[in-house]
Amino acid sequence: FSFDEKSQMQALDRTQPGLPLKKGRAGTMTHDYKRHGITTLFAALNVITGQVIHECMPRHRHQEFLRFMRKLERSVEPGLEIHVILDNYATHKHPAVRAWLARHPRVHFHFVPTGASWLNLVERLFSELWEKQLKRLAVNSVDELIGVVTGYLNKRNAEPRPFIWTKTAKEIIEKIERGLR
Repeated sequence: FSFDEKSQMQALDRTQPGLPLKKGRAGTMTHDYKRHGITTLFAALNVITGQVIHECMPRHRHQEFLRFMRKLERSVEPGLEIHVILDNYATHKHPAVRAWLARHPRVHFHFVPTGASWLNLVERLFSELWEKQLKRLAVNSVDELIGVVTGYLNKRNAEPRPFIWTKTAKEIIEKIERGLR
């Protein structure tokens, strides 16, 4: 699984409705908004099938992370190993999380290098969610925001598709080296 949290997702409502698309004119939206609260999306992308296990929670602490990991573990049939790719966020290395891992030997964490979150495919899922659902969204409550996110991910799970790297590791490394030069 490729795992990450999308924290501080804001339930925003525009102060005025945007103008619709018209021939020769792009859609518009006001720059100011009303805040209605935040939520955190916890998501684990099965890199083989494209299925997403997800849950929105009001906070972003080790307790919520462990609650989600228990949900993830229950979703995988017993006897199978669970490998989770995740970033180096302190919550993922909290003593309570380490203790939980020690009691669940079939779960293995693999941390991406610091500054390389783009290696984690769930980031691509978050980008898709932003572009297709959240970018121009206006909602009146956190519950409405959660409903939109959950609805989108449930619909995506109805016909899951995995993300596939289109570049080889060699091509990616060469591009990074060119950028560094």
